[in-house]
Formats: sequence, C-alpha cells, structure tokens
Amino acid sequence: MATIRDFFQDIISPITMMKFSIMDVIEILIIAVLIYNIIKWVRDTKAWVLMKGILVLFLFYVLATILGFDAILWIFQNGVAVGITALVILFQPELRKALEQLGKRNIVTPFFETQEENVFSDETINEIVKATYELARTRTGALIVIERAVKLGDYEQTGIALDAKLTSQLLINIFEHNTPLHDGAVIVRGNRITSATCYLPLSENTKLSKDLGTRHRAAVGISEATDSFTIVVSEETGGVAIAENGELTRRVGRELLHDRLIELQNKSENTLDNRKNIFSRAANIARNSVAAGRKANNK
Repeated sequence: MATIRDFFQDIISPITMMKFSIMDVIEILIIAVLIYNIIKWVRDTKAWVLMKGILVLFLFYVLATILGFDAILWIFQNGVAVGITALVILFQPELRKALEQLGKRNIVTPFFETQEENVFSDETINEIVKATYELARTRTGALIVIERAVKLGDYEQTGIALDAKLTSQLLINIFEHNTPLHDGAVIVRGNRITSATCYLPLSENTKLSKDLGTRHRAAVGISEATDSFTIVVSEETGGVAIAENGELTRRVGRELLHDRLIELQNKSENTLDNRKNIFSRAANIARNSVAAGRKANNK
C-alpha cells in the first residue's frame, strides 16, 4: 500500500505546487478541445477498437510501474519507437481520412483559388433536376457528383473525359441502360460534365443501412473524402437521395433537390464575391500606397 501511495503522491505533488494564470487556463481549454475532438474522431472509426487495445497496454504499464516489474518496464521502454511506427501503419487509413477532412475546411486555400468555373447557372440546376426525376421515373440508376471547392481531378482520371455542356438529354443518355458510359459516376464542374464512368471510393461507414447498394455507398464515400454534393437515383426503387459531408438523405423530392442546389449556387457565388472583394481591397491599398509614395517623393 505504501508503494501505491507514494506513486500517486509523486504524481499529485507537482500539480499542487503549480501556479496557474489566465493564459494557462486558456491553453488547458484548447488542449482539452483538441483531445475531445481526437477522441470523437477515433470513436467514429475502426481505430476505436485499436485504441481500446492500446488503453489496456497502458493500464498494464501503469500496473507494472506500481508493482516494480523491471523486466516488463524495460520491454515497454525499448518498444516505444517500434510501437509509434506500428501505430502510424495501423492508423494510416484513419489518419489519411482525418487529413482529408481537415483539408476540406479551406482555411488558407480560399485566398489563393478562384471558383468561377464551379459556379453553375439556374439553367444547369433546372437541367439536373429534370434529368434526375426523369431517370427516377424510369428507374434508371444514376450517380451525379457536383464538384465544389475540393477538386475532383483524381476521380475524373478514372473515367472517360467528356467536357460537354450539361443538359438533361445528355445526362439521361449517359445513364441509359446498355450504353458505354452508363456504369459509374458523372462529375459536374460548373455548367459542364467533365467526365463519366468514374470510380468513387466506397464508404466504410457501418451505420449505413444494409439495403443500400454500391451506388449509394459510393455517393457517401466521395462525400466523406471531399466536399462534393452527390445525387443518387436508385435503380431498384427509383428513389432519389443526396449525399453531403458523409451523410445520406433519402426520399428527396423535386422541390427539396432544387432548393438545395440553389443554396449551393448562392454559397459559391458569395464565396467568389468575397474573394473578389478581398483582392480588390488589397489592390486599392497597394495603389494608395504607391500614390502616397509618389507624392512624398515629389515633395
């Protein structure tokens, strides 16, 4: 008992001697939020099972420290470097997914990229809605991926390049049964169809309904990897679904789809306007600075 008491006293005594300032409290809160988000991310992936195994090993290490098992502690201490490498290998898919999600938030890139080609018109919205529900009426399976901020070039390369103006007739013909382009996804950028028969990553989300087929899982998969907006038409039921941010919404009506596309259109236009305003203000500041410098030199 004395050994256990000494162990906890050695841990607690430095904490009781610390003096906290406001900045320390803020730093602790930031670290707490980061740890909370990491735990939340791990819980929603397959890494949660691995983390429970790591937690068991950690508790075993604490127990060995308390009881003074020197041989076991030596094994743990010399296995740390190998363990870190093993963790990187084991968590590689989850780490890649986390970095992709971080990249989707566009903290820096909005100031360096423009989205003029990604803004689609009202006519394009009407053509997409018209084609979607014509395909649904005939129970023709379809997968339409609309590009937003994250470029889909890697996925375009898996299909056949088209670069054609988007029309409802073209979309319907692409997904018609027994045609060369009907299998796979269509990628839309702005008012044009850039590629067809594209392969998309399948979602590994275990919470998805078991009755969903490959087409729906591909729609969720691309929405997990990018910020794209995907429309799915079920070949079995003729139902329309949309996938965004890893979430699948089923039984989508014509008005709801139209309104959602309008929202996406407005967001793209507002983002573009904001960027133009930022660069125009920067240009004005630069011009004023140059003018002020010339006046100073003339004087």
